Amino acid sequence: MRRVEPEIRLIARPQLDYDEVAGYLAEVGGESWLERVDRGELDDAQNLAEFAGRICYRSWEPGLNPNVTRIRTDQEEYLRNILASAHGSVLEHLNFSFALHNVSRVATHELVRHRAGAAVSQESLRFVRLDDLPFWFPRWAEGDAELMGRATALLEQMEAFQRWMAEHFDLDREGVPFAEKKAKTSFMRRFAPEGLGTGLVWTANVRTLRHVIENRTAPGAEEEIRLIFGRVGELMVKEAPALFGDYTVQDGAWIPGWRKV
Repeated sequence: MRRVEPEIRLIARPQLDYDEVAGYLAEVGGESWLERVDRGELDDAQNLAEFAGRICYRSWEPGLNPNVTRIRTDQEEYLRNILASAHGSVLEHLNFSFALHNVSRVATHELVRHRAGAAVSQESLRFVRLDDLPFWFPRWAEGDAELMGRATALLEQMEAFQRWMAEHFDLDREGVPFAEKKAKTSFMRRFAPEGLGTGLVWTANVRTLRHVIENRTAPGAEEEIRLIFGRVGELMVKEAPALFGDYTVQDGAWIPGWRKV
């Protein structure tokens, strides 16, 4: 039994093709927009949000749309207005992918309930045979010596049973068909605890991210998933401050300045 901590890594983010953007803007007369925005790697998400918003109103510069006589030229101000006006569809174009490692199946069972605007690829214990049981304990549990002693003993017993089953089924014998390994491994996972550490890739757009961060860090949310999405929130504030900088954090709860975006 290994005691582990949940790890969250941001592994993919939006990327703009500025040559194609420039070609489009030349067609509609909005070339000046590209002169105003930064083109660093960490700016692509916010640039894409602004691009999607401006295309809705042809608001690249005054006069392109006769109804638009002035525009916001500061990106932070522009995106703040997107959030404040609940123009959430703009945020659905921005997808971020996270690798979640050593998170329990307790947390992932709750996470997969968020289906709209999200994609999930999770480690399958039908195929992955267990030889140890990585496990996370909250801080309050670690302070209870008797609880930790009993829990550790139970997990070690379950871990030993996993190894015994692998030997009993002779799964490492040369020539065992993969179909048989898969069937026996699927049976063996039934004796693994729901708190077992696992891994997955989780992708979500910014509209979904804002909802899940608020929802899953709320005081009534499950303890581990609060930890996970507190860290996701911290990553996103650094990644796209104009889109996540409106949150305030109170006792671990991430409270957005604008809801229902």
